[in-house]
Order: sequence, then C-alpha cells, then structure tokens
Amino acid sequence: MLPFLVAASGMKYAHAAGLAFAMSLASSLTQPIFGFMADKISESWILPLGVLLAGCGLSVLGFFPNNYWLMFAAALVCGIGVAAYHPEGARMANKLAGEKKTGTMSIFTVGGTIGMGIGPLLVAPSMFYLGLRGSVVLAVPAIIMFAVFLFLLPRMRSLAEIKEKDTAETGRALKNEWLKFLWLSIAIAGRSVINSSMNVFIPLYWTTVLLQSEASSGVILSFMIFWGAVVIVLGGYLADRFGINKIIKIGWILLIPSLFFLPFITSRILLLLILVPITAGSYIVNTPLIVMGQSYLPKSIGFASGITMGLGVSIGGLMAPLLGGYADLHGLTAALRLLLIPAVLGTVIAFTAKAPAR
Repeated sequence: MLPFLVAASGMKYAHAAGLAFAMSLASSLTQPIFGFMADKISESWILPLGVLLAGCGLSVLGFFPNNYWLMFAAALVCGIGVAAYHPEGARMANKLAGEKKTGTMSIFTVGGTIGMGIGPLLVAPSMFYLGLRGSVVLAVPAIIMFAVFLFLLPRMRSLAEIKEKDTAETGRALKNEWLKFLWLSIAIAGRSVINSSMNVFIPLYWTTVLLQSEASSGVILSFMIFWGAVVIVLGGYLADRFGINKIIKIGWILLIPSLFFLPFITSRILLLLILVPITAGSYIVNTPLIVMGQSYLPKSIGFASGITMGLGVSIGGLMAPLLGGYADLHGLTAALRLLLIPAVLGTVIAFTAKAPAR
C-alpha cells in the first residue's frame, strides 16, 4: 500500500514508515498484556476479534489520504488486533501441536505468511483500479475468517483441553529460564528489524531506485513472502530432524553476505536473485525462534508467544521510521546497509544461545 500512498499524497519516506510505526506501537504496548491474559485467563474468543480488528483497521487506511493522523489511528487499530491475536493463537497452536512442535508450529506460522503474500496481490490491483479506497478489499478476508473462527472455536477449545491434561504433570516440573529467553529476544528483535525493513523498503526500492511501476511493487513483495512461506515449512521440518540450533545458525549465516551485496543491486533480475537468500535466511529462523522461546518459558507459553511472534513483528515496525528518516537524508541504499548490524548481532546470539534445560 505504501507506494500508492506515497504517490498520491507526496508523503516522505519517514511518514510512510510512520504508519508501520503506529501499527507496531499499538502492538508493542498491548502485546505483553494480551500474552499475560492468554496464560492466566485463556479467552479464546479474542482470536476472531483480533482478526476482525486487524483486517478492518487496515482496510480503511486508503480512505484518509489527506489526513495523516486518521491513517495513523487506523494503523493503531490494526496493531491492537494483531496484538490480540498472536499470544492466544500461538498458545493454542502449541497446545495442539503434539510432540513435533517445530514442524507443526511452522504450519501455524506459514498461514500468516501466506496471508501476507496474498495481501499485496489483493490490494495492489484494487488500489490501482479503484484508487486508494480499494484498500477496503482487505476487510473481506477479515470478516470471513471472523465467522469461520466463531464456528471452529468450540472444537479447538475441547482438543486443547485434552492436550493440556496429557501434559499437566510434566508441566508442573518445569521452570522458566528468563535469562536465556531475554538473550534470544535480542536475536528475535534483529530478525524483526530485517524482515520489516525489507517489507517496507524493497517495494520503495523497486519503484524509486529501479524505476518500476507501483502496481508491480506488490508482486515483488508477494514473491518474497511466498518464498518465505516455503522456507518456513522446510525450516520447521529440518529443525525437528536436525535440531533447532543448527537451523537458526544456518539462517543467520545466509543473511550476512546477501545483505552486504543488496545495496549494490541495480537490475530487477539481480534484485530477485539476491532476495532468495535474504528471504530464506530471515524466514527459516522464524519458527525455530518461536519454539525455542516457548521452550525457555514452559510455564508462560502465552507470554513467550506474544514476545516471539508479536513483538518479533512489531519491533521492526518501531525501527522503520528511524530507517525511513535516514533514507530521506542519505538514500534508500544507505539505509539498507544498516541492516548488516542486526544480522551480525543475530549471528553472534545464534552461536552463543544455550539449549533449554529440558
């Protein structure tokens, strides 16, 4: 949506990234609260409500091209919906996952990733042919899934209760490992900065540096996300077979050289080629980081899920305006060079993080 909004209103990169900041701000502030609620109260009705708020908040963004603060408010509503969904959703998925949690959680995660890939394919042609108000198309899947969730929730709750009874005795003997979780959270934040920056700035790089059309920018983003969806499933399977730590290390090692060469790309084909290892590295660590975080906090899975899944998305959005402001001053290529910093930091953590005690 950002290239259309920038072209229509003439907003700066920092203002465009500010909309991602608003979404992330709302999500960051409310996510720990929803995670705590998931552990203590476990109100599964919040799942359909979160989907509805996220989709409908985003769908009205194109209705206020001349009022930045109304767009900002709509992004806040979307962020609250995202924050409401992630902790309880990941907690529910963990309870239903069985023994091979990484592979099963990758299926849960890839659902959101596929949705992120479909989103640009829906909204780009809609805004191209209908104008900015074509963003309303994003309300349709949100309303449909709200209804589907209401229908499925009773069965999901009953299955989760059965699984919880099976693991209750084991769970009482486990302890939370907060220091390990905090160390891992730094890598999760670094991965979030890289992934969010790619989602925000690669479509803008496509249109302003490579001089391609705004409509085609949605295609490049969908390419990244659909390839990421394949990598997520593959990463979950490989983590169950070869170990979480090995897959996390491979992912971070892929990111450093590919991010180094990214700012030097000047052709469409080379950009697509370099996005293959960048996307692979960023997405293959996603589910293993979530499951490792949940393993560090076995007594607070909802809170762990809120941090690893929710803040793992929103922290990158919080950094987007800073990178956007830097891009306004020094150019997009200079801003992309800064992504090497979280890549190096994540690699250090990947090679020093210790396995859960159990």
